[in-house]
Amino acid sequence: MQVRSISAEADSSGLSEARQAIAAARRVVVKIGSSALTSLKGGLDTARLDRLADAVEARMRAGSDVVVVSSGAIGAGIAPLGLTSRPRDLATKQAAASVGQLALAHAWGTSFARYDRTVGQVLLSADDFARREHHRNAQRTLDRLRSLGAVAVVNENDTVATEEIRFGDNDRLAALVAHLVGADALVLLSDVDGLYDGDPRKGAATLIPEVRSSADLDGVIAGSGGALGTGGMASKLSAARLAADAGVPVLLAAAASAATALSTGTVGTAFAARPVRLSARKFWVRHAADSRGTLLIDDGAVQAVAHRRRSLLAAGIVGVRGRFYGGDVVDLVAPDGRVVARGVVEYDSTELAGMLGRSTAELPDTMQRPVIHADDLVKV
Repeated sequence: MQVRSISAEADSSGLSEARQAIAAARRVVVKIGSSALTSLKGGLDTARLDRLADAVEARMRAGSDVVVVSSGAIGAGIAPLGLTSRPRDLATKQAAASVGQLALAHAWGTSFARYDRTVGQVLLSADDFARREHHRNAQRTLDRLRSLGAVAVVNENDTVATEEIRFGDNDRLAALVAHLVGADALVLLSDVDGLYDGDPRKGAATLIPEVRSSADLDGVIAGSGGALGTGGMASKLSAARLAADAGVPVLLAAAASAATALSTGTVGTAFAARPVRLSARKFWVRHAADSRGTLLIDDGAVQAVAHRRRSLLAAGIVGVRGRFYGGDVVDLVAPDGRVVARGVVEYDSTELAGMLGRSTAELPDTMQRPVIHADDLVKV
């Protein structure tokens, strides 16, 4: 295995700043992939699950709060239902999840019971992050489980999620949970031991030990998920970037190295957090809120909102798509079709229809505030 040489600031221990932060993190979210817990023929592998629980328990005894984001519900339901492969249709996926979720929760509960730990299962849907009131409820539940000494095991609510409202994979869910609980580190554990610049199963590939910026990803080819999961390297990269926006460093490592990953953090690939963390509101606008409509904007407006961080005025809008209301999140689309920003709109779509292209001076006094204020705009 080759290792790409990437310079990273380190102290006398030789650890980069990101790895130091991960090793010292007070609150940690640990995501465990389906391939680390299940197999097509055997369902849940309780021996592997126990080893992962051992690593989490050791981190908790060292003084950290840990939230587990566990994949594996659908994988755990495949064998009991007599299926030979991961289902493709939504109804069978949900049936497998309904069977597997019980087995998965029981297995985690049994494993942590060895340490007299209580497990609380938390099933979340994308809607729980898109709606601010649901977001707060989920946050309170996770905080209360922590304060009561229980281990929160989070998964997507696969039994009711539709294709349109799914997270897509639990890597993204884990990054959103990291933001939700104010985590200091996110650890992604799966069947890969780090980020490579290609697929190591297909020949020579180089391990990338540190990612401090997008420049460190030059030449990287990320693939999709395997037989048991929906994720893959592409989803892990996306999750790492999402967590970075929340100011959370990320460690990507093999589940087989969980004990080291959760103690010294000296394995896998470490992703540095962005220097300036997005505010909670802007993070929600960019990553969690559902877009309710689209504003088509001209080149001048693109320059103003995407490059000069100005408010969006009616004069720069050339079209409106969808039905939305003041307070909703909408996408801003450039003339070439790119989504360049998202923001919280001040007006209903019906009101905006009569404001397009008009200067502020031409509008009634009640409509002279910006369509989207700069404080509620996020470049994408």
